[in-house]
Amino acid sequence: MNALLARTSIDDPADVFLRSVGEVFAVLDERTQDSGNVSYGVALDGQRFFVKTAGRAHARATLDHPARIALLRNAAELARISHAAVPALRGVIESPAGPMLVYDWFDGESLHARRADRDDPASAYQRFRALPVERIVACLDTVFDLHVVLARAGWIAGDFYDGCLLYDFASSELRIIDLDTYHRGPHANTMGRMFGSTRFMAPEEFTLGASVDERTTVFNLGRTAFVFLGEPGAFRGSPTQLAAAARACEPAPERRFATVADLATAWRA
Repeated sequence: MNALLARTSIDDPADVFLRSVGEVFAVLDERTQDSGNVSYGVALDGQRFFVKTAGRAHARATLDHPARIALLRNAAELARISHAAVPALRGVIESPAGPMLVYDWFDGESLHARRADRDDPASAYQRFRALPVERIVACLDTVFDLHVVLARAGWIAGDFYDGCLLYDFASSELRIIDLDTYHRGPHANTMGRMFGSTRFMAPEEFTLGASVDERTTVFNLGRTAFVFLGEPGAFRGSPTQLAAAARACEPAPERRFATVADLATAWRA
């Protein structure tokens, strides 16, 4: 076992430790995102890893440092669910600033594009949407499959959007990341406007006190299908897939599929 995977705790700051055991070839911090987390790409012994931390205690971010630590521990708990589309969690290292989650590295491009860049044909988002329909559908199948597994284990989606998807255009492989805010079991909306991208969110994710449950995940997945295959008037999938996505996105939760598994079955009918 290498010097990174062999450790379960350290006394040094994350960056100092990581540079002492391997080559830090990437740093994702407040310059690239506003979560407050700081993540590193680390190479050693012929392997590459993605190491996610809670970042600096006083970083200006949406969540404070204790909340970011709690989400990392939640992500480690979710990672007990194994799925080929999720980079494997190889270890958790306790540091003075909280846990460091060590994942396998994946050479994909984020499918998220900011609003100003969303129509740019050179963006990964638009290049993915321009792929043959069967390749997009294969990726959606993977997304649905993972959420069937997670839902059966009691996990409800939270803040799922195109930024959670990494795609390798050379190998046609997809990975699903950043599931830190998924919630164990149904729960009430205590925020009003919850975290997430408006294009993917269900009505209850905007309504204080509303119930957020598996039918919310169903809505998120239906919106994912529309975002990548086109809205109803320009949908590129089959009529069966259009019908499944449309039912998944019913505003009233009781009119949607009751479970993610039901949605996946209808999608493939």
